[in-house]
Amino acid sequence: QVQLVESGGGLVQAGGSLRLSCVVSGRTSSSYVIGWFRQAPGKEREFVGRIYWNAGTSDYVDSVKGRFTISRDNAKNTAYLQMNSLKPEDTAVYSCAAREIMVTTYKYWGQGTQVTVSS
Repeated sequence: QVQLVESGGGLVQAGGSLRLSCVVSGRTSSSYVIGWFRQAPGKEREFVGRIYWNAGTSDYVDSVKGRFTISRDNAKNTAYLQMNSLKPEDTAVYSCAAREIMVTTYKYWGQGTQVTVSS
């Protein structure tokens, strides 16, 4: 079993920054992927980006490229979502999720953290 706990959400003005954390614990293999997702009110959950834990490589949805950065700290078993130049349309509940690298479905999910960007 894998547990994920997010933190770092809050209220920020447009143009500001926030950094979300996702602490990963439990039985994880050496090869897994941490994904970040968001869901705005009345909308479907949207993939934001992911990081391949071993390699440290990441990729992003086009709408956040150049503004968001995903990183990880092996020693702390924590993934981060650094969000810069935030826009009101970034307002959503942000969640991290984990999957094995060889599968496509994210099996483990955090509880989510609210990010609100005011204009």
